[in-house]
Amino acid sequence: MLLPTSRLYFGNPVGRVLEHPDGFAHVIYEPGPRKLHHLQAFLTHTGQLLRSKGWNKMLGDQRLMAPFTEEESKWIVEYWLTRAEQGAEIYGAVLLPHDVFARLSLNQMMAEARAAALTYRLFDNEDNARAWLRQLP
Repeated sequence: MLLPTSRLYFGNPVGRVLEHPDGFAHVIYEPGPRKLHHLQAFLTHTGQLLRSKGWNKMLGDQRLMAPFTEEESKWIVEYWLTRAEQGAEIYGAVLLPHDVFARLSLNQMMAEARAAALTYRLFDNEDNARAWLRQLP
């Protein structure tokens, strides 16, 4: 029996946004530095995918990601999280970056984002992250 596969929704130098057959956005960050406008496009398309499908869940694979810059973190907290939610709670399973500085920047940004309608859990294991997403409403 063939298992359904994820479908590419968007990609750029920041990474890939996939439509996962279990009903969530799967965002995979590439290693290396980013340009702010590439990150903005990447996350804007992620939000568009969530809204167009009526989804409220995403799996963020940040294992290879470079640390967020201060400018990126500010844009994510002040703009993307606020616009992406539009009254609906978003659940995010985040695969922790391998880079210790990327982990620190992620933790700081998430602490600043507590007011946004984002419920997230951090994972070291992709199977556990997917299992958590599947059990959510």
